[in-house]
Amino acid sequence: MPHAYDALTPDVVLDALSDLGLAVDGRLTALSSYENRVYQVMLDDNSAVVAKFYRPERWTDAQILEEHSFAAELMAEEVPLVGPLTLQGKTLHHTRGFAYSVSPRRGGRMPELDDAEVLEWIGRFIARIHNVGAQRNFATRPTLNVHAFAVESRDWLIAQQTIPMDQQTEWLAACNQAIDIATQKFAQHPAHHIRLHGDCHPGNILWTPTDLPNGGPHFVDLDDARMGPAIQDLWMLLSGERKERTLQLSMLLDGYEQMRELNRHELALIEPLRTLRLIHYSAWLARRKDDPAFVQHFSWFGSSDYWAGQTHMLVEQCEAMQEEPLYV
Repeated sequence: MPHAYDALTPDVVLDALSDLGLAVDGRLTALSSYENRVYQVMLDDNSAVVAKFYRPERWTDAQILEEHSFAAELMAEEVPLVGPLTLQGKTLHHTRGFAYSVSPRRGGRMPELDDAEVLEWIGRFIARIHNVGAQRNFATRPTLNVHAFAVESRDWLIAQQTIPMDQQTEWLAACNQAIDIATQKFAQHPAHHIRLHGDCHPGNILWTPTDLPNGGPHFVDLDDARMGPAIQDLWMLLSGERKERTLQLSMLLDGYEQMRELNRHELALIEPLRTLRLIHYSAWLARRKDDPAFVQHFSWFGSSDYWAGQTHMLVEQCEAMQEEPLYV
């Protein structure tokens, strides 16, 4: 069965940018992106832009424009974020049924998250994102909560008969228990919701040498921007054993709280948020299993071994959610 992205040929990409008045020279490189289609496109003067073609039917135009508006607010406050260019008076464009935007190219590498100075620096900039994010709410973009991320994902997976029968009973039992505990934790620790980056993992932060102009971190990909608790933009930067995660969190907060106070009750939401992401990720993969790019990169998805592994991780999360939260 043809996929929507089958129609997005190199010629379509190049013609779309040319229609915006960009002097493309024909060189085009597909960048690593499994949700949208993202390309580096070279121009006649040997500079480059990045073109992002949004996955059809994921976001409405209004939701995409809210993302763009948030990016513009952040850049106006000199938060180092790569946002879309305004071309022909607009940031959002359309061609052949695809919505797309064009951004400047920014280089960089993933940050060294075992470096205290790096974590403190990133913490300061996340706080600056949140200072802007707290100024108003999104009108059309969704909210991160148990129902949207976990309940709807679970129900869709069951309705679509995605889980092999030999794994469904155990996975569903673990998933239901995890949802119940997460729901309880969110009720016990209510958090104020603000506009978030939403997917602030290390791959969405690029680091440039500090001896260069504007060196340090800059943020990319606001595609998952949504309303939610501030801790959502911090916990994905933590890894390793509890002692390591506690130290990393302390260094992040050393920077964050120079710019903005964090409600420490939100620390109790780290493991519930990790649980929601785990359930949501399985549904995210399953919804895209017919995308040729996913078949190439996620060939392991959907096997009995995959779902057995997911059940095991959900059981571990049920235990982790009932432990004492990280404390700094």
